[in-house]
Amino acid sequence: MQVKRVKSTLWSRLYLPSILAGMQVTFRHIFLKKDTLQYPEQKRVFGDRYRGVPALVEDQDGRTKCVACYMCQWVCPPLAITIEAGEISPEDAARSQIEKEPSKFEINMLRCIYCGLCEEACPEEAIFMSKTYVVTGLSRELMIFDKEKLLEVGGTRHDETKKWAPENKGPRDRSHVSGDTLAPSTAASH
Repeated sequence: MQVKRVKSTLWSRLYLPSILAGMQVTFRHIFLKKDTLQYPEQKRVFGDRYRGVPALVEDQDGRTKCVACYMCQWVCPPLAITIEAGEISPEDAARSQIEKEPSKFEINMLRCIYCGLCEEACPEEAIFMSKTYVVTGLSRELMIFDKEKLLEVGGTRHDETKKWAPENKGPRDRSHVSGDTLAPSTAASH
C-alpha cells in the first residue's frame, strides 16, 4: 500500500500561514487578564484549608507544647518526622507536671508529603500545618528542619486550657499504685 502525498503549494512552503496563525493566537492573548504574580512582592493567598509547612508551636508562656509522645512520628506515612525524648528537670517549676519534652525534633521536608496526619494525631495541638509554602534550601541538610526552625515557622499559639499548668494537676510525687490514698486499691473491693 502506498500513501499518496499531497504536493505542497508555494504558499504552504513559505510557512507564512502557520506564522500568521501563531501571531493571531499571540495577539489574542495580549489583551486577556494575566494570572501572573510578581512573586517576591506579591504573595498568593490560599484558602483556610490550605496545608503548608508543618510547624511546632509554643504556648503564650514560651514553652514548647510538644510532650514527645511520638504520635506524629508513628502516623507519618513517609517517615519524615524524627523525635528523641528528653526529660524535664524537676527544678523547672513551671513545667514540673510534664514528664518529657523533645530534645530533638526534626522533619525532613524532602520526604514530607504535607498530608496533615501529624496535625490530626497530635493530642497536645503542638504541631500545625502552617500557611507557609516557601520551602527552599541549597543542600539536603538545610531541608531537614530542626526544632528551632520548626518553632520559628510555627510561632506562638494562645492556649486557653493550660492543661499542664500546676494548678490543673496534682502533685508530681503522687503515685497510682495500690495502697496510695489517691488511687484506692481495686483488689480490696473484689
